[in-house]
Amino acid sequence: MPTPRRRSRSPAPRPAPARDDPLLDPALLRRLLRAKDRMDAASHEAWPVARLAALCGVSEAYFARSFKRAYGMPPHRYLLTRRIEQANTLLRDTELSITEIAFATGWESLGTFGRIFRDVTGRSPGAMRVAARAAGDRLDRVPACVLKAAQRPDLTSAVLEKRRRMGAGTLRPSTKEVS
Repeated sequence: MPTPRRRSRSPAPRPAPARDDPLLDPALLRRLLRAKDRMDAASHEAWPVARLAALCGVSEAYFARSFKRAYGMPPHRYLLTRRIEQANTLLRDTELSITEIAFATGWESLGTFGRIFRDVTGRSPGAMRVAARAAGDRLDRVPACVLKAAQRPDLTSAVLEKRRRMGAGTLRPSTKEVS
C-alpha cells in the first residue's frame, strides 16, 4: 500500500507593509518631521500643502494623508495650533497690539484672527490677554515648556465644525425633513 504523501507546510505569506503607512517608512517620517520643523520655525509664513509636499518630495495628497496619520491632525490644523500658541505667548508676554500680534503670527486679516482665536480658545484675544496678565504672578514659577503644553489648543475637530456644533441649538435647519 502506498504511503500517503505529506504536504509540506510552507509558512504563510507575510503581508507586505502598507505603502500609505508613514509610521513604517523611516525615510518618509524623517521628511515629515523636517516639514513639521519648518512650520514650527516659521509659523508666520504661508504653508500650503503644495509647498510642504515639495519639501518632502511626495504628492500633495500623499503628504496630507501621511502627515495626518503621523501627527494626528492635518497640516493646516497643526499650523493653526502653532499660530494660536504663539499668539497666546505674545498676548501674555508683550505689549504689542492685537493687530500687530495677528500679523506677526501669520494672519492676513485681523477679523479672521479674532474669529478663529475665539473659536479655538473660547475667548477673544483681548479677554485672553487680561486673563493671562491676571494669572501672570502665579505662572512665573511654571517652566515655559510646561506652560506652552498646557495652553496648547485642542484642535481635534475642524474650527468650522466646532462652531457648527456650538450653534446647533440656535440655528434652524434651512430645509425640512419629509417623513
